[in-house]
Amino acid sequence: MGKTADLVTRDYTIHLSKRLTKTSFKKKAPKAIKEIRAFAQQMMKTKDVRLSAELNKAVWCKGVRNVPVRIRVRLSRKRNDDEDADEKLYTLVEPVNVGGKFKGLSNETVE
Repeated sequence: MGKTADLVTRDYTIHLSKRLTKTSFKKKAPKAIKEIRAFAQQMMKTKDVRLSAELNKAVWCKGVRNVPVRIRVRLSRKRNDDEDADEKLYTLVEPVNVGGKFKGLSNETVE
């Protein structure tokens, strides 16, 4: 990766309902968190993914079984300041408030 590709921030819409089909009620929210983490690893190519507390609250807002159908997230690839860390970069995942309408949204790079 070049210098410009190292630090980047992008907005994505994750369709959680599609990823949580055939999941029992009591495992939906924990599996949603795992799916968001896997999505961030796949998109940002980093193994170290950190989820914000606001994202956790957004997923769990309606309880363990009524997870939001879609969620808009901001993925930020940042430098790891720990000297003894295995990875040079990590991804921070934060929720983005869209006001309820996901139609017409695309994946965007945020400056």
